[in-house]
Amino acid sequence: MKWDFARELEMWGPRSPHTHQGAYAPRSPSLSDARAYCAHVAKSHYENFTVVSLLLPRRLIRHFHAVYAYCRWSDDLADETAGGDEALALIAWWREELLACYEGTPRHPVMIALRETIRRFDIPPRTFLALLIAFEQDQRVKRYDTFDQLTSYCNCSANPVGNLVLMLFECYDAERARLSDEVCTGLQLANFWQDVSRDLDIGRVYLPAEDRARFGYSDADLEARRCTPAFRELMRFEVNRARGYFNRGAALLPLLPKAARVDVELFIRGGEAILTAIERADYDVWTTRPEVTKWAKAKLLLGAVVRKVL
Repeated sequence: MKWDFARELEMWGPRSPHTHQGAYAPRSPSLSDARAYCAHVAKSHYENFTVVSLLLPRRLIRHFHAVYAYCRWSDDLADETAGGDEALALIAWWREELLACYEGTPRHPVMIALRETIRRFDIPPRTFLALLIAFEQDQRVKRYDTFDQLTSYCNCSANPVGNLVLMLFECYDAERARLSDEVCTGLQLANFWQDVSRDLDIGRVYLPAEDRARFGYSDADLEARRCTPAFRELMRFEVNRARGYFNRGAALLPLLPKAARVDVELFIRGGEAILTAIERADYDVWTTRPEVTKWAKAKLLLGAVVRKVL
């Protein structure tokens, strides 16, 4: 069934009787029902997630589904609602649901499934809470003055996801986390540069003001979506900067167990493929959104599968 977040919010949101406690509240979903719900959330969205699931050890699939469902709900509460104060109120409710999960009284199906994962891998709440800080920031901050401000945002919006992957593969430590942050920040930046036009549609600008000023790309040019020589040089700079994160993050691969190595390498190659697509478009992300072709994705997957069996 196609994902309809408005329907899901009506069914499982703060106004639903399912998420309230009391004598007349409906019975909470069972663990098996909660697992099935998270699998539905994961499979209803990105084909890339389905691809990754094919490469995961079977024992981890339900845990990745639970983590993905948490991230998906968090993202949709921020971006698939009215935004502003309404989104902030919904994110605050979601934080309460997460804390109830840690206290052992989950009500939402995502949290019921996530509790099993949290307990199995001893995941601290700060990792999940950081994502909510990022989604709240999206409601308050629409533009960034400096690149340092942008990477600070990535520390909450992207890097916790990498930490969760390390925890699920039971290989988390400070050095791996540092290198994982390089990969995840690179992925976030690649997505920002791919979606410059889409983000402007919703009033967000992730190209730092200091970089736009450095290359002489004015606010007027930005608002008019002009692909000038200055814009191409700006994008060339940002693409190269993002690629540097992948180059540094690649040092993580030999430090990972083989089962994790394949998936993380696929993420890195996928991010690099986005950057290559931007280059092939001559950095004109205004006219068309640079995308990785199905053939390129198939080659990435084939390479990952070959490396998994060798």
